[in-house]
Amino acid sequence: MNNSITDRNLTLLTDFYELTMAGGYFECGNKDRIAYFDMFYRSNPDKGGYAIMAGVEQMLEYLLNLRFTDADIDFLRSKGIFSEKFLEYIRNFKFECDVWAVPEGTPIFPGEPIVTVRGPLIQAQFVETMILLCINHQSLIVTKANRLSRAAQGRTVMEFGSRRAQGFDGAIYGARAAYIGGCVGSACTICDRDFGVPALGTMAHSWIQSFDTEIEAFKAYASLYPDNCTLLVDTYNTLKSGIPNAIKTFDEVLKPLGKRPKGIRIDSGDITYLSKKARKLLDEAGYEDCKICASNSLDEFIIRDMLIQGAKVDTFGVGERLITSSSSPVFGGVYKLVALEKDGDIIPKIKVSENVSKITTPCFKNLYRLYDLETNKSIADVITKSDEIIDDSKPYEIFDPHNTWKRKTIENFKAVNIRKKYIENGKLIEKLPKIDEIRQYCKEQMDTLWDEVTRFENPHTYYVDLSEELWSVKNSLLSK
Repeated sequence: MNNSITDRNLTLLTDFYELTMAGGYFECGNKDRIAYFDMFYRSNPDKGGYAIMAGVEQMLEYLLNLRFTDADIDFLRSKGIFSEKFLEYIRNFKFECDVWAVPEGTPIFPGEPIVTVRGPLIQAQFVETMILLCINHQSLIVTKANRLSRAAQGRTVMEFGSRRAQGFDGAIYGARAAYIGGCVGSACTICDRDFGVPALGTMAHSWIQSFDTEIEAFKAYASLYPDNCTLLVDTYNTLKSGIPNAIKTFDEVLKPLGKRPKGIRIDSGDITYLSKKARKLLDEAGYEDCKICASNSLDEFIIRDMLIQGAKVDTFGVGERLITSSSSPVFGGVYKLVALEKDGDIIPKIKVSENVSKITTPCFKNLYRLYDLETNKSIADVITKSDEIIDDSKPYEIFDPHNTWKRKTIENFKAVNIRKKYIENGKLIEKLPKIDEIRQYCKEQMDTLWDEVTRFENPHTYYVDLSEELWSVKNSLLSK
């Protein structure tokens, strides 16, 4: 695991009501009652057809290192509302819950229990804020990065948003998530050191402005970095000076060294038009292998339209609209109590609302994904009670839990419980993958979705169904 969270004490990065409830559970004698909490979300970002799971590693780091320092306890004492017995309890606090989660890089859908925490009520409740922080943020950014990568149609996308992120953690963990989602690297150098996300970048306009002439700036840079020479050509005039000076630099500095240029970058103007002209000039000069990079407030829709219009762009650098997911900046995951244990039995709990989307699904649960054995495409997901197993050796009927008359019997499929148990009694029991493994897994899992689910506008609704048993429990509780 990376040490960026374990080096900091983030225990009090929590909503204050988590602490008042914790104190209340303690005083009421409920601190050790076993509870089950689910994290789920209600709608996909950007009105899309899916989201992608991320942030699990940072969530686990937090949970495994959860502790109250003397400074934390002194602060809480200063509030004047917590008993000394409660403060002594948290001084000796030890996380003892079990935690299940969908692995990072997995496509996820609204309503699914993507994280479940089982354990003493006081503990399972207290961790709500950080679980939501870790999963909501990175799942939002990884989903945006994947949309951008698909819009680029196989061309390279780089994350360039560090300076526009919502704080330094937003930059760091956003870059991590963007890499998982398909970006080839990031401008955020610390992510290379801490996560192995390749650090990328060349120069800013200030480099060129700091020299007397553009050609002087280009030649100096090419001399210093002949093996990785990408020149920013739009400081003054892209077509009249930038590209001609870049070609002259390639001819006079790189060619005598036996080196080839990596590329040019265009950061302003009509990039589609400029890229076509640039490609022609570079090819005529013998630099057909010189890549053209585009940046400047790009998103998946602009990239898609640029390519439809014939832009000759090989690489896209995407900043603020990726690192903040500015078109859909809130993931909206929630964390709800779904069951309590009493005398060895699991008692389902439900939250009821006039807003149907806010009604929770009770019980301790499993999450199955059903795959067509012929196409390896995902058919649907089914949420079941924890003691249910979907037998994929025989036909299985799925149905829409809201419109129960919509039913379908599927055959020749495999059922996979897509959640893993990561923590048992406060100890990590599952080896965590490296980031490149997560990135590859994400790509493979996205390939299991039909194109109709992943399109940008009016995507097909991917069905998340309930088993008959779970639906009956939920319906019974609603009837009461």
